[in-house]
Amino acid sequence: MTPVSREEVTIGIDIGTTAVKAVAADADGRVVARARIPHELRVPTPDRLEHNADEAWRQGPLTALDQMARPDALAVAVSAMVPSLTAVDSSGRPITPGLLYGDSRGRVPDAHNDAQAGPFPVGEAAEFLRWTAAQAPDAAGYWPAPAVANYALAGEAVVDFPTAYTALPLFDATGWSAEACGERGATVDRMPRVEAPGAAAGRVGGTGAVLAVGAIDALCEQMVAGADDDGDVLVLCGTTLIVWVTVPEARQVPGLWTIPTMTGKSQIGGASNAGGLFLGWVDRVLGPGDPAAADPRRVPVWSPYLRGERTPFHDPDRRGMLDGLDLTHDAGTLRRAAYEASGFVVRQLIELSRAKVSRIVAAGGGTRVEPWMQAIADATGRPVEVSGVAEGAALGAAFLGRMAVALESSIIDAARWASTERVVQPDPAWADPVQERYRRFLELAGRPPLR
Repeated sequence: MTPVSREEVTIGIDIGTTAVKAVAADADGRVVARARIPHELRVPTPDRLEHNADEAWRQGPLTALDQMARPDALAVAVSAMVPSLTAVDSSGRPITPGLLYGDSRGRVPDAHNDAQAGPFPVGEAAEFLRWTAAQAPDAAGYWPAPAVANYALAGEAVVDFPTAYTALPLFDATGWSAEACGERGATVDRMPRVEAPGAAAGRVGGTGAVLAVGAIDALCEQMVAGADDDGDVLVLCGTTLIVWVTVPEARQVPGLWTIPTMTGKSQIGGASNAGGLFLGWVDRVLGPGDPAAADPRRVPVWSPYLRGERTPFHDPDRRGMLDGLDLTHDAGTLRRAAYEASGFVVRQLIELSRAKVSRIVAAGGGTRVEPWMQAIADATGRPVEVSGVAEGAALGAAFLGRMAVALESSIIDAARWASTERVVQPDPAWADPVQERYRRFLELAGRPPLR
């Protein structure tokens, strides 16, 4: 581990889909210590996605903090994916599976998915609560991942307002709805406390550090990515692939989501299952092979929707396929095809936004997978600026920790922590073959080529 320094540092802990990541950062956003604690992602059936919540949400953050070896840290903040939910006992230990975004136990019966409702399906968290409360009706609490972690760290079952908002209609902007919670078998006293991101919420056990309220992982990533100008495209390369195009004012695009930014602008785009969830599966089922050795003219086309797709289709029942496979293809070629398919999703969302694009900024743990970054550059035909810190969500949480101890006053100032490690240029040798395969990708998706 990095030796303890005299710099004022704060710690951000990110509960991700496959691991807990943590960083300690100084006043300039330099990472002076980091830890990564892997955990299992459970897929008991094709339409279910869950964690062992005790392992991933409680023990993971505690172990990460211990491995950081930073007793001088001023504050600790937690970010996490949304939505998520588990039941806990009186000691804050999870007693049911940790349900994750897209799990079928969150589907709203007989509801039509409204693509314009927002980045998080309305009612998913409420259905999580209905299922969880039925499994554990006498639980002491029903908490999402950050509440479990915050209680383990400081005895405070607290979440941030953005996380609570994703639980609509359980949370109605003023507080937990007794009626909505009651309809799902819970009472509001068993829901977590809600505070603003960057607020001080308690003290971390065994240290002098303040527990700061964190935020949704994607929000924390955005804070420190620096993709805030008109035409900037932020590509978050995690288990979920997320694409946001920054535009000067809000406007609606069929199939995509529009959200406000912290700087007063808007972003158009959304989340896709063609990220690490898909690429990790491809890696597990294929033998060794180098994607860089593939022939640019002889690559098949994946339709990468192994468990449905979010934007732009909003179809949980969509499934994957591989087109154009023949006996000459090896594992390296199929890997290249998978990375390319992810890049095609990025390109499709950018084109659907109808925005004038200036640059692409890639962030998240997947940025350390060079074939993925190259495929995004080749698929879009644009250079990809790769973030200097792969653990962007944890870094953003560390900035919120500074707010909790009055070292910062505005989330907007986190943009000064943005850095670029490298720029990946598109390979001209791949340009024409990739263009042809992109047309085929759109055909397989059931959507005509964009003009």
